[in-house]
Amino acid sequence: MANTPDKPTEADLTGTEPRRRPKPSADTIGNRKLNPATMMMGHGYDPMLSEGSLKPPIFATSTFVFPNAAAGKRHFEGVTGKRPGGAEGLVYSRFNGPNQEILEDRLGIWEEAEDALAFSSGMSAIATLFLAMVKPGDTIVHSGPLYAATETLIARILGKFGVHWLDFPAGATREEIDAVLHKAASGNVALIYLESPANPTNALVDVEAVAASRDAIFTGASKPPIAIDNTFLGPLWAKPLKQGADLVVYSLTKYAGGHSDLVAGGVLGSKAHINTLRMMRNTIGTICDPNTAWMLLRSLETLELRMSRAGENAVKVCEYLRTHPKVESVGYLGFLEEGSRQRDIYNRHCTGAGSTFSLYLKGGEKEAFAFLDSLRIAKLAVSLGGTETLASAPAAMTHLSVPDARKQALGITDNLVRISIGVEDADDLIADFEEALKAV
Repeated sequence: MANTPDKPTEADLTGTEPRRRPKPSADTIGNRKLNPATMMMGHGYDPMLSEGSLKPPIFATSTFVFPNAAAGKRHFEGVTGKRPGGAEGLVYSRFNGPNQEILEDRLGIWEEAEDALAFSSGMSAIATLFLAMVKPGDTIVHSGPLYAATETLIARILGKFGVHWLDFPAGATREEIDAVLHKAASGNVALIYLESPANPTNALVDVEAVAASRDAIFTGASKPPIAIDNTFLGPLWAKPLKQGADLVVYSLTKYAGGHSDLVAGGVLGSKAHINTLRMMRNTIGTICDPNTAWMLLRSLETLELRMSRAGENAVKVCEYLRTHPKVESVGYLGFLEEGSRQRDIYNRHCTGAGSTFSLYLKGGEKEAFAFLDSLRIAKLAVSLGGTETLASAPAAMTHLSVPDARKQALGITDNLVRISIGVEDADDLIADFEEALKAV
């Protein structure tokens, strides 16, 4: 007997049949809430939807098939906003795909965020955030310093379109933050943007103080969201959503990717804010590709292991460097002076000192270059958070475009070397640094 198609149901004809969902993932066992490191192994993915494949396949497709025309109409009603609640399901890879959806589900777990989005790079995540939140005439208030490309985007690119900015130093007190926000409040403050620790000085921002200042000065619809770049410490050692941030930004290239073999970005936060960003991402196409999302899923499985080992290594390396006669100082969060404002912020905001720090050598650019050129295990390269140890000279490299006066004001000096410790043997790294310091 020949196979015949099932008779269409009312749901088939109206396009209201819900999209087939993965089998619900376990987030508790008995009364125990599962650790994020455990949930990275399978959350958001049902092998039975992919021929029993243990790991998600890479969905290499540009478009997805609708079950019927009514379902297509319903999807685009959501995409265009004609129907409340947004769009569910898959239609086109500029909007989303299975790999990206699984990745976003898992990213949100680390900080208990309501929702998350993945982007093609950290800077595309930041650019999409700014484009979604800011219009000509608005003001962005930010901490300083920021990653140089972020400062360039705010001042030189958005500035061309009539966007204004004011900033306060990363370690600012509540009173200093109040003063800047009061000044900015004469216009329309659309966004407060933070980076903590600051790149490359490692100065911490008091997120709680920023949130309290924002809440005291702005009310109702005029209250700007607080977004923060959490790349240096997140998601293991800092969770800014708990301190009052609304959105958390990542270069997933760094610790989340962790192998220096991909470029990606992410934003986490409330569903309302994420949906605003999603509409902009859908329009300009800044989503990450399926292969990159798949690689990030692989990396998230070992994130806690890699970050923990790198953090342990950093403690040993910094203890060695801080007493070396050719070292002026070490900007490592584990060395913050007890009773200092920075230590107070660290105690309230952080659960670890991270593995990226600032090394200030005695001398200037000549000495910094001699040190960098003599390294054999550590690689002379920008970026951070990979399995390998990296070192660079921010004043001459990543922050070269920053005006000299601003670099000096922010402590980005010629003798500063930024180091990101990897997962090598700590004693081997110390030996490498010891030999390189002989060239200084």
